[in-house]
Amino acid sequence: MIKHLTIGNQHFDLSRSIVMGILNTTPDSFSDGGRFDLVETAVAHALRMEREGADIIDIGGESTRPGAQAVTVNEELERVIPVIRVLRKQTTIPISIDTSKPEVMQAAVEAGADMVNDVNALQADGAIRTCVELGVPVCLMHMQGEPRTMQQDPQYDDVVRDVAGFLRQRTRACIDAGVDRDRIKLDPGFGFGKTLRHNMQLLNGLDAISGLELPVLVGLSRKSMLGAIIDKPVDQRVYASVAAAVIARGKGAHVFRVHDVSPTRDALALCDALDNEQQNK
Repeated sequence: MIKHLTIGNQHFDLSRSIVMGILNTTPDSFSDGGRFDLVETAVAHALRMEREGADIIDIGGESTRPGAQAVTVNEELERVIPVIRVLRKQTTIPISIDTSKPEVMQAAVEAGADMVNDVNALQADGAIRTCVELGVPVCLMHMQGEPRTMQQDPQYDDVVRDVAGFLRQRTRACIDAGVDRDRIKLDPGFGFGKTLRHNMQLLNGLDAISGLELPVLVGLSRKSMLGAIIDKPVDQRVYASVAAAVIARGKGAHVFRVHDVSPTRDALALCDALDNEQQNK
């Protein structure tokens, strides 16, 4: 059983759930694009999420929503590095950089980031080598295809088995290249090259991912799979997002990447307390 998680100078006891607050410094992210693309508003939002109970802040400068347009390395650097530098001066909270580009990983860690969160599972040329040299924790996510086309008829033989197999293979590739196993986290990639049915099967079978015996990060917050079920727009999916986090926690997830920190923190705290009471009997 996985009991601890270290990111930056913070050591987390996984007897409680870890909440990762989402900070998009992009003009086109699906939920909050354009709201936090100024340094001042981005940093203020990050500090607000910390006050609400976020354990980690995940900063991204390139939207990975379906159909999103790619950005250059320089564009991404201009969006995230000033925010990381200012935020690092104001708080010790662990900062994660959400990127697939080795150049951005390098610059972000030099600016104060503590972790790399890569939707491409370090498959870009030089990504693994960069993370080995940086010596920071990494999160490997599964995505079928790439953001521009990933929702165009995704196909799986068995989505749970296929995702678990991919994450197992990427974990082995990272370890073989020199990444310490205890620095690796896994994300099944809800909504990334998956239909609603695929997402539901993956959520139902999430314990197969947690069975890989590495910390599992899930990103279900406000996603279109929830909108398809409750038929509500992005800004009205808070309750469904919280429910999805609670379900994922019951199936072995450890880290929850969310937009709505406070309600998620409260719901997961209740789950944690119940589990801990059960274990202390």
